[in-house]
Amino acid sequence: MNDSPRAAPSRFFTQHGRHLLGLQGMHPTRITPFLDLAESYALMNRSRQTPRDRLRGRTVINLFFEDSTRTRTSFELAAKRLGADVVNMTVATSSVNKGETLLDTAATLNAMRTDLLVVRHSQSGAPALLARKVEASVINAGDGTHEHPTQALLDALTIRRHFGTLHGLTVAICGDVSHSRVARSNIHLLTAMGAKVRVVGPPTLIPGAIGALGVDIHYTMEDGLRDADVVMMLRMQRERMNGGQVPSPREYFRFYGLDLKRLALARPGALVMHPGPMNRGVEIESRVADSDQSVIREQVEMGVAVRMAVLDLLSRAGDLT
Repeated sequence: MNDSPRAAPSRFFTQHGRHLLGLQGMHPTRITPFLDLAESYALMNRSRQTPRDRLRGRTVINLFFEDSTRTRTSFELAAKRLGADVVNMTVATSSVNKGETLLDTAATLNAMRTDLLVVRHSQSGAPALLARKVEASVINAGDGTHEHPTQALLDALTIRRHFGTLHGLTVAICGDVSHSRVARSNIHLLTAMGAKVRVVGPPTLIPGAIGALGVDIHYTMEDGLRDADVVMMLRMQRERMNGGQVPSPREYFRFYGLDLKRLALARPGALVMHPGPMNRGVEIESRVADSDQSVIREQVEMGVAVRMAVLDLLSRAGDLT
């Protein structure tokens, strides 16, 4: 692992050139530099010695069409720790809310000479559309049910810090897989890095074609958690559901919630993860979320480090391609 925050591959490495729109199809040799640089930033953040001149003179705009306190704050903190100028554009107070189209927004952003654009949108593919129309490097901070690449990177970094590798691990991703962009990005990354991935949940929340992504499908927690190294719980996204997909929250927890009894089916010391925000008593009980096996708070910490690495490397993409 390279501890230098200046380390970078001799050629930039996302499948989208200077953008990070998703992880599908990305080779391990293109994923690993993100994780290595983020590891360096994680150590530097703990020592409070981050290089605050790395993005000096660069402008980062957080363009969020969906609410997300955690992700937006993480990107803002990451950019400021690297010395960037940061602008948060809230759609509810912008021209977009008054009828401006996404392409009009792209033209406006080009006129502002933005360097890095972080986009969250309710429609799958919106960041990719902007990436074709703006001069800035675009980072997908979550689009519809498509992908959330920086969440998967921070999850991978958290896992790697505990096990030293991702290869050969068994990761159970549990819950509302159908509506989860986090699940999709994690599946793409973890399978590419040699992990064995299981998806676990009720049939109504498991997409029929998910097996084509190289995962094993389980419809009971008892089968899905057995001997898992990592248990990754997902938020139940009722706002994206049509009625009838799940029973009441109480019934959901009864069959698919993570409690101590079910966690005991996994390997001793298995990590417990959740992308947040958690619905305690629905996806996970508090005794598990707050246990020694939980790395949920560490995920938040690694999120800043990963987003620092992404902003750093994308800001240098033009020099590396």
